[in-house]
Amino acid sequence: MKKILDRLSEIVGEAFAAAGYDAAYGRVTVSNRPDLCEFQCNGAMAGAKAFHKAPMAIASDVVKKLTETLDGVWREAAAVPPGFINLKLREDFLAEYTGKMDSDEKLGCPCPASPRTILVDYGGPNVAKPLHIGHLRSAIIGESIKRICRFMGNRVIGDVHLGDWGLQMGQIMQELKERQPDLPYFDPEYTGEYPKEAPFTIGELEEIYPAASAKSKEDETFDRLAHDMTLRYQEGDRGLAALGRRIVAVSLPDLKKNYQNLNVDFDVWYSESDARRYIPVTVERMKADGLAYESQGALVVDVAKEGDTKEVPPCILVKSDGATLYSTTDLATLVWRMEEFAPDAVIYLADKRQEMHFTQVFRCSRLAGLVGENVDLTYIGFGTMNGKDGKPFKTRSGGVMRLEYLIREIEEAVCRRITENENRSMTEEEAKQTASIIGLAALKYGDLSNQAAKDYVFDIERFTSFEGNTGPYILYTIVRIKSILEKYEKTQETAENAAIRPAASGSEKQLQLCLAQFGEAVDGAYQELAPHKICQYVYELSNAFNQFYHETKILAEPDKTKRQGYIRLITLTKKVLETGIDLLGFAAPQRM
Repeated sequence: MKKILDRLSEIVGEAFAAAGYDAAYGRVTVSNRPDLCEFQCNGAMAGAKAFHKAPMAIASDVVKKLTETLDGVWREAAAVPPGFINLKLREDFLAEYTGKMDSDEKLGCPCPASPRTILVDYGGPNVAKPLHIGHLRSAIIGESIKRICRFMGNRVIGDVHLGDWGLQMGQIMQELKERQPDLPYFDPEYTGEYPKEAPFTIGELEEIYPAASAKSKEDETFDRLAHDMTLRYQEGDRGLAALGRRIVAVSLPDLKKNYQNLNVDFDVWYSESDARRYIPVTVERMKADGLAYESQGALVVDVAKEGDTKEVPPCILVKSDGATLYSTTDLATLVWRMEEFAPDAVIYLADKRQEMHFTQVFRCSRLAGLVGENVDLTYIGFGTMNGKDGKPFKTRSGGVMRLEYLIREIEEAVCRRITENENRSMTEEEAKQTASIIGLAALKYGDLSNQAAKDYVFDIERFTSFEGNTGPYILYTIVRIKSILEKYEKTQETAENAAIRPAASGSEKQLQLCLAQFGEAVDGAYQELAPHKICQYVYELSNAFNQFYHETKILAEPDKTKRQGYIRLITLTKKVLETGIDLLGFAAPQRM
């Protein structure tokens, strides 16, 4: 099934051709003046130079053909100075289109002819520490992008890409050595099997991490020993490799639980260290090709290009002390991903302050031929989540908030709103469960409704409101439709074989017009990797439905055929809204 704008562009293009012009100028867009028309075409102005003719003359010729040969589509078609073609659809054409959407698997959003394999790297937490709000945006935006790409028919692999290779590992190991020096992992003479059980719990590990980090800043000797430990770990020391695996094993269950609370799911749970076997061959390859050279004791690759507007430093592969960096493991991981998944595209989610890192890695991978020219490498840099003071969001004590505490805080805020409702009929337990669902929607929608690259203010009061452009408002709309459909079901009447009828009111037509644009919204979000476009769409659709609801007696409509048509229309609305929020990574409760 074609998207509505593609179908209308095809029709207007035929009119351009029939009038003696190029059909390519018939591209139709949604009107930016809905008070004047529903759709518009600006092709007459674009083609004026090519055809040496005034735009108004071209537009008039095309409108004449539209009204002569393609009756049944347009309620109105008019040429307007200086050469716009303003268009309004016939209600029966629109009803027919939305009816086809209802039976279409993708709801009028056709998939690309050639599906791709896409890998999305959207986790990146370091092991041994709990998820905090700094991990929130990567997880939320990445999960939505994964779902959107998958909805469009692609094979999509989500990878958490755990951090278990950098200096923090050496710091943890050095702190453990000082606390438990007799552990076999630190004995170079030990040749037996290492204990299967880790010598620490997740709680102990979470305390060790910040203690080791703080000590490294204050104690030069400890810092040097931590660097030495990191180097030995990266060079493959048998005991430290085993200890690294224990750290990951203990960290994983807690990480998985917290991601699950966010409704975020990864297809593979690989870590930086999993790519370690690819590091030597990747480095040697760049040395053999003459790309990598020694500079001040470090091994680097020049990645600057002529025309760069700002300095792009060399990409460092190996530091002067022999240790590798994130750039090294990212390059090695890319080699591994090409070998294991052969992706057509790799998408990275990270803080926008890491732009230079990804510029260096992408350029280095191209220079070295680690990926083919036809493989897309995309970095999506996101802004920060700020408090009302405009500064990065902190706890009341000034620290970085754990993600589970943030989720709990927003759920409690939603629960208060529910329990304060005098008309509520929920038990306390149901209120808590419902608050959990609504809270997640409030959190995710509050983030995703902003363009990824922009900073935004985290405002619990606004995000949890049941009114305005919020997640709870979208859910409330869906629950309202569910309630109507439940009441209709009790009447024993069925609308299963009924058709969506031509709109009889302005609000009904507006709802159908909004439904018809679902394919455009999803395709736009897919092409631009921009979940905020889905948010914008579901908000507009919710508004259109609520306007229709307030102006229409749906269940009280005495005409059975019209009543059944309404039911089909709002059933489609519910289906589209639920599909939209699923692409955003949350769901609706049964009632609110």
